[in-house]
Amino acid sequence: MAGRVTAVSRNATYSFSKPHRESVTLLAGLGVEGDVHAGETIRHQFRMTYEPDLPNLRQVHLMHEELFDELARKGFDVSAGQLGENITTRGVDLLGLPTGTLLHLGEEAVVEVTGLRNPCQKINDFRKGLLGEMFAMDPESGEFTFKSGVMGVVRQGGVVRPQDPVEIELPPAPHRPLERV
Repeated sequence: MAGRVTAVSRNATYSFSKPHRESVTLLAGLGVEGDVHAGETIRHQFRMTYEPDLPNLRQVHLMHEELFDELARKGFDVSAGQLGENITTRGVDLLGLPTGTLLHLGEEAVVEVTGLRNPCQKINDFRKGLLGEMFAMDPESGEFTFKSGVMGVVRQGGVVRPQDPVEIELPPAPHRPLERV
């Protein structure tokens, strides 16, 4: 199965969840037009207080819809946009991509994957006990990893809609695994 976009979301104000939209417009170097996290410098509410001039490596939050399937099997009702993501995908192993992967979304947009979204306490505020489901143990390394999606920066703007294809362009080897951003 080829990867595809299943939902797009944005919110102009700080809130945990983001409402669905018919489309979102990605702006090169900024993020999702009209989204509170768009900008050249960091827009994460907590991190802005102590690192306001850092480059914004979290312009776009992407999450794999398969996570919602996994959570449903554990009794959690979660759907696209509710965990704050801008773009929800299916058929793309987002967490397995190396740093620097380019995701071609729809006809024009390109997002470069910068790292893993680190889950925060607000996930438990949304659904009690959900935060613990956002971590997984890597069987090879024994290290914990995050399951709450990936972050990226917009390299080429464009409109993204549900059902748009997602094409993956890996960076040159050697590949670097994703780390928290």
